[in-house]
Amino acid sequence: MFPFNGNLILFISVFRKCFLYLFCMIIIDTKTGSKHKIAIQLVEDGDYKMLTKKRYFFNWKEEKNQEIYKLTLEGANDILGLVSIERIPKEWRIHIRLLTVSIENKGKNKDYKNIAGNLITHISKIAVREYGELACVSLKSKEKIAQHYIDKYGMNITGLTLSVELPEILNLIKIYDHD
Repeated sequence: MFPFNGNLILFISVFRKCFLYLFCMIIIDTKTGSKHKIAIQLVEDGDYKMLTKKRYFFNWKEEKNQEIYKLTLEGANDILGLVSIERIPKEWRIHIRLLTVSIENKGKNKDYKNIAGNLITHISKIAVREYGELACVSLKSKEKIAQHYIDKYGMNITGLTLSVELPEILNLIKIYDHD
């Protein structure tokens, strides 16, 4: 089934974004409703001294040999979210090893919303760029939040993991990429 109910122009528009790799992704200030452009980049060696377990819930230094991306406000250095990935080309899949937002962006009283969604979408765009229509992004969720991933990001239960494939990926891009 075609993911956009036969709307080829919409499909091409969304798919083209993946290959042009132009970002206009935003997060929203929960107190004011204002939208802020973000940057998603690879974590640099100097970032690790700021990545404390207290603020980011994991010891990110243990992931240092992995591919890790950070989300910041455009032009700022403060890291608001992180994602560590593993590429699995034989399965046309990128597996999210760890995904987190900073402590002030977790829960009902968070400062900004859409941080995790933007990180998942960014990884999904990489998967489409690498694997085309066979792209898949997976993660192994804690049981408490599995339903949240299913409801909010359209993830499907695939054995012990949750995953998104092309129809869900295109929907994520449509929601989170405001290019």
